Amino acid sequence: MMRPVARSLSSLALLLVASACQSTPAARTPSSAASSAAAAVAPARQIRLQGDFKAPLGVQLYTFRVLAKQDPVAMLDTVRRLGFTHVEGGSTYGMPMERYLEVLKSKGLRTTSMLASYEKFRDSSDAIVVQAKALGAKYAGIAWYPHQGAFTEADARKAITDFNVFGRKMKDAGLTFVYHNHGYEPQPFGDGTLLDLIIRETDPALVKFEMDVLWTWLPGVDPVALIKRYPGRFKLMHIKDLKPGLPRGSLTGGLPEEQQAAPGEGQVPWAALLKAAEEDGFEYYYIEDETPTPLVGVPKTITFLERLKY
Repeated sequence: MMRPVARSLSSLALLLVASACQSTPAARTPSSAASSAAAAVAPARQIRLQGDFKAPLGVQLYTFRVLAKQDPVAMLDTVRRLGFTHVEGGSTYGMPMERYLEVLKSKGLRTTSMLASYEKFRDSSDAIVVQAKALGAKYAGIAWYPHQGAFTEADARKAITDFNVFGRKMKDAGLTFVYHNHGYEPQPFGDGTLLDLIIRETDPALVKFEMDVLWTWLPGVDPVALIKRYPGRFKLMHIKDLKPGLPRGSLTGGLPEEQQAAPGEGQVPWAALLKAAEEDGFEYYYIEDETPTPLVGVPKTITFLERLKY
């Protein structure tokens, strides 16, 4: 949940976007309309990947969930002015699809991937196809598989069946289904984990994966080894990190937001990981910041990735 930070997020947006764009700092204001107007004066930042990381860099719009509640159009303007040209989304923020597409186009943004709930895939997969095609997304997937308590072999085997069904539906529509791991799957099983079981027993032609780096790292999985063990299965990445000094091994699929870190300030070996991902053929990378201050963390992450050397 977002608590008092929500009240100051518009002013943070104004100050930090201005800073990221190297423009003159503006006065603090609680008005999202004023923030949007001031941001419109400043040019969009350009992401300049000067190091070894050269892949398409986008952002998962959940990052700006609080700003979106205040003013979704201003939120999308902020996204563009931070330098992004493509996003992962799934919501139209209460706008009719036609209007939402107009706003995206006006901001110079496109949707390359979308996530929806398990229930929507189960009950309304045709609607997901329509939405993904309208958005122009290539990938459509889910980020949470419903289960009670610890994730079990029975949960994993049901997920395998469901994912193969969803994957067939998406493929027949010209889309690619992805499952975004969420940290509860690496329960020990056989010579590996239930995450291994899901990857091995889903059809590679129908089911791909989005590696959420935090939810891979936190349970104790080596993300580089995972990529090398299953070449070609991961196509997307969520870029985020765990604060230094915090223990790994949690299988809850949850973490207090203040325990997350901007990449480059956490634990993940990003040079080795991004090199492995590039060699394996990951297609899209999305920064996802779940902290209370994404307008601090996102610019830091961009700067880190711009300069990263392998």
